[in-house]
Amino acid sequence: MQRLDDDERIAKALADGQRLRILEAIAETGELSCAVLCARLPIAQATISHHLKELTGAGLVTRRREGQFAIFTLQREVLDGWLGRIAKRLGARRGRAPRR
Repeated sequence: MQRLDDDERIAKALADGQRLRILEAIAETGELSCAVLCARLPIAQATISHHLKELTGAGLVTRRREGQFAIFTLQREVLDGWLGRIAKRLGARRGRAPRR
């Protein structure tokens, strides 16, 4: 089985709508606990935990313990780096319209 590279792992993590909504919720404040995500989103706790594991594995969020809570923090530099690499791979240039 072929191992995914970091860019592919991030793309796969972001391709899921629920993971994208979870990441958007974390991005609004910079960090959130799993409990707060469960209260904000109509997604089961087990499903949120699974998606947070995928987002953590992709490097998009980090996890730290605060008492009994797991706090997830957006890794904006990872996301920004990925966006830049994808734009470069696709030949996108800032300020230029795509060729037709």
